[in-house]
Amino acid sequence: MRTAYSVETVRAAERELMARSPEGALMQRAAAGLAAACADVLGRVYGSRVVLLVGSGDNGGDALYAGARLARRGAGVRAVLLAPGRAHAGGLAALRRAGGSVVEAAGAEAFVEQADLVVDGIVGIGGKGGLREEAVPLAEAARRGRGVVVAVDLPSGVDADTGEVRGAAVRADVTVTFGAYKPGLLIDPAREYAGVVRFVDIGLEMGGARAPEVEALQHAVVARLLPVPAAESDKYRRGVVGVAAGSARYPGAAVLAVGGALRGGAGAVRYVGPAGGAVLARHPETLVSERGPARAGRVQAWVVGPGAGDDAATVGEVLAADVPVLIDADGLRLAGVEAVRARGARGVPTLMTPHAGEAAALLGVEREEVESGRLAAVRELAGRYGAAVLLKGSTTLVAEAGGGGAVRVNPTGTPWLATAGSGDVLSGLGGSLLAAGLSAVDAGSVAAYLHGLAGRFAAEGAPVSAEDVAERIPEAWRSVARG
Repeated sequence: MRTAYSVETVRAAERELMARSPEGALMQRAAAGLAAACADVLGRVYGSRVVLLVGSGDNGGDALYAGARLARRGAGVRAVLLAPGRAHAGGLAALRRAGGSVVEAAGAEAFVEQADLVVDGIVGIGGKGGLREEAVPLAEAARRGRGVVVAVDLPSGVDADTGEVRGAAVRADVTVTFGAYKPGLLIDPAREYAGVVRFVDIGLEMGGARAPEVEALQHAVVARLLPVPAAESDKYRRGVVGVAAGSARYPGAAVLAVGGALRGGAGAVRYVGPAGGAVLARHPETLVSERGPARAGRVQAWVVGPGAGDDAATVGEVLAADVPVLIDADGLRLAGVEAVRARGARGVPTLMTPHAGEAAALLGVEREEVESGRLAAVRELAGRYGAAVLLKGSTTLVAEAGGGGAVRVNPTGTPWLATAGSGDVLSGLGGSLLAAGLSAVDAGSVAAYLHGLAGRFAAEGAPVSAEDVAERIPEAWRSVARG
């Protein structure tokens, strides 16, 4: 599990470690790791041109000490000081002793553009808002330039705690982060600015009583959560999922949701809705009923909403069931807040799976507000509805009912999944995992992980359809199971 902690939590851990370490030891550890990462990026340090963008905080000190190490190995290192009177004195002295030089910020864009490596040490993890005006030309020069941009701990101008970008920010190719991951490194839009993230252990003691804000599942954790049938399993023990989806206008949504459920390991799928003919033509093993959800037969979970149009009665009937329910698409619009909260009060799990536009409509805000503040949006929805929420998007997030605890972020997504019907496949997959007995948060997290892998396998750099993604779910499952 990759865990990310708030700035406040990281700062507290740093203070504790500094109290029992020699003065300056943490900065030297960070600088050593940063210098090593920069050397790896450069390949050949001797003769390379390195520019340090140095602010007034500890990030600037890390950059200066790392620059001194590179200078001692033969790099030509220039430091651009954005706050000359407040630059880290020890780091600046070390750089000069190693043969590095200092240049004025005004007019330094040419040096930045011509550098082989630009180190962003402008603002630390405590920064809020975008870059200050004097730093913007340097960030733009770094983006235009030929060199690799390496951010110190976090790209300057992005919010470490939320992943928001409220103004101009440095776009890094590599971010070297120290001691603990920060939420902004895992959540878009900030994640997009971070590039490849490299972790440097400086001895911070995280975990224990320190709760993470965000966690990203990895293969080993997902493998442990996968529901694997035992020798005595039958279709009911494996889980039967009911799918109430589709309409005369959108029969394909039903076909795709059922396909996702079948390939997601369900022992059986019961379908209820007007698209039974289309479902049977594509998936003849489906158990089709025309009697409504309450009379469809035994299920361990329901999926409701994909392509449902305005069928509020079916949505209401599913929400009244005492089994876990996944609500998607039209179902989100038709499911009232009180009806969903009542399920939570009865102790019955609910998983909502909106994309940004649907989340915005549920929250009564603009879509842009959700996309720019994804962490806040998923927590607010989970709190308002008392349900687990899977917020789809460039970084899919899963929050537990009530919005507390660590939010899970999916690391396997691909832009190729932004195709019609992909969400219907995800719904069926998530429903099958609910039926197998996973919690709402685990079902959403594992479904997003497998769905992302399936999208990657299907695409391989080329356009894909939702059906292509569904067909690769078993391959994604095998990939995780094998480790």
